Amino acid sequence: MAQTMTPIEFAGLPSKDALMKEFGGKALTSLRTPAFVLDRSIFERNCSSMASKTKEWGAGFRAHLKTHKTVEGARLQLRGKTKAIVVSTIMEAWHVVNSGLVADSTVNDILYGLPIAINKIQDLSKLQEKIKQYGGSVKLLIDHPDQIAALEEQAGPREEWRVFVKIDGGQRRAGVSPNSPLFKTILSKIFESKIVVVHGFYSHAGDSYGSTSNEEASRFLTSEVEAANEAAKIALSMLKNDDLASAKYSDPFVLSVGSTPTAHVASAETRARLGKELHGKLELHAGNYPILDLQQLHTKLISPDHIAHRVLSTVISYYPGRGQDGSDEALCDAGAIAMSKDTGPSGGFGEVVGRPWRLGRISQEHGILTQRKDVAAGVGVSEPSTDASLKIGEQIKIVGQHACLIAAAHPWYYIVDSSQGKADVVVDVWVPWKGW
Repeated sequence: MAQTMTPIEFAGLPSKDALMKEFGGKALTSLRTPAFVLDRSIFERNCSSMASKTKEWGAGFRAHLKTHKTVEGARLQLRGKTKAIVVSTIMEAWHVVNSGLVADSTVNDILYGLPIAINKIQDLSKLQEKIKQYGGSVKLLIDHPDQIAALEEQAGPREEWRVFVKIDGGQRRAGVSPNSPLFKTILSKIFESKIVVVHGFYSHAGDSYGSTSNEEASRFLTSEVEAANEAAKIALSMLKNDDLASAKYSDPFVLSVGSTPTAHVASAETRARLGKELHGKLELHAGNYPILDLQQLHTKLISPDHIAHRVLSTVISYYPGRGQDGSDEALCDAGAIAMSKDTGPSGGFGEVVGRPWRLGRISQEHGILTQRKDVAAGVGVSEPSTDASLKIGEQIKIVGQHACLIAAAHPWYYIVDSSQGKADVVVDVWVPWKGW
């Protein structure tokens, strides 16, 4: 039975209470599709596993909230594990504060996760002032001297900014190479500044998502540490200069490294492989790990039962024999807006759970389902099935390639809990933080 509330009645992000009144206790089969579903027990188990890995690796942990952007997810990520977070947007940071996560001491350290944009300094200053009331702090990323100049120009009379210098370990995303002349220029500017303090060095191996083995991911983790450690070594050598004797900096520096693939291989063994003297204390950061997706599955560092998300979709048409090899195709109501347009090494945009079908092509509001003949050998989440057909009107569950972008597309998440025997019943609704 389709839910009765019309879309216009839910325009403008409804409250959690309103959503729970409408959907709490409902079967997933009654939901309007496409719909984003999270299994809370898997989400929580993934968070506990990451905390154990961090402890085994002998490091601090900084949880990235960018994938789910919710207060409920944040509590599961942080509870008893860390009070340090990364956010992707200022909106996320303000919601962390306004939701009570700072006031109740769940969070006391917020890193804004992009190199600081000059037009956001005033926003972050207000955020810093608010968080200081609770004994917390906001930290920034720096990767250019002009950012430091802008901070000094816009700083209040008693303002101090603790910053990570963003390190480019060869990925050519954000950051600066520790071996470049620009890096030393940045450090000199910070060490000469009266309001900017080097807290540490931040590295993220974005190319680690191409890992396909524990050994490969371990090499990426080591390279992250080496890049941040080299930056700290250069900084310490510069501080021996008499002209910088009064410079303020964190002692020891924080070497913040990680991505979900490299965090998954953090262990006593990979810590022992580092070998080199560390010029700071290690901090691990990761964000995708509570939910996970097909891209992470392709790394072979997780199994299908670690993936906490599903996108519910409805089959809306069927095309016998239309495939290039004469196989059948079908149409569903989950397209790019519901799934993102990211593909991955395993192919396609998503896998249909329990059926030999893949989301093979997508348009804005609909997707083309294609039959798979490699289910048994593939890396997807489907299981071999004697029933290869799909029926018009049938609801299916799809696991997508990139959980972060999929979650961003949905106005709220339907929560189930398989540990309570409620894998197909809505037990909660999470409303994510939207905007920048």
